[in-house]
Amino acid sequence: KELKERGLKVTTARIQILEIFQVHGIRHLTADDVYSPLIRQGSESGLATVYRVLTQLQQAGLLKQVYFESGRAIDELDDGEHNDHLICTDCGRAQEFYDQAIEQRQKANAQERGFQILEHSHVLYGRCLKPDCEYRPGPRMTRKKREDQRTRHKVC
Repeated sequence: KELKERGLKVTTARIQILEIFQVHGIRHLTADDVYSPLIRQGSESGLATVYRVLTQLQQAGLLKQVYFESGRAIDELDDGEHNDHLICTDCGRAQEFYDQAIEQRQKANAQERGFQILEHSHVLYGRCLKPDCEYRPGPRMTRKKREDQRTRHKVC
């Protein structure tokens, strides 16, 4: 339904990719993160198709792409709400947050300097403090755990 409302033809690839974000509750994914579950589901879509569909879903306003200093890009559902991000420098996991006080202070700073904010990105880099974080790579991280971490989104 959302695809048709946005002027997109309903295709298997578009449905499968959108469902990965909607049904599984996965919030932040790279193209590779989207591709892995498609392969496990037996999809015939290739990585080039994933990139193309992600771009189409972004252009239709269903997804938005966020870029980080590392050059890494993730896609997330575009719910129309602004959010900022915390990025773990150990595992790369992105956690979004919104803080009204920060938003108000940024606006005030801009106004004090004669600016009107049109758009902004606020990204904080750090490490989660949980010693047994399942997303942190290490000697106990198996291939299965690494693959699972790409297809799930949990808070450290």
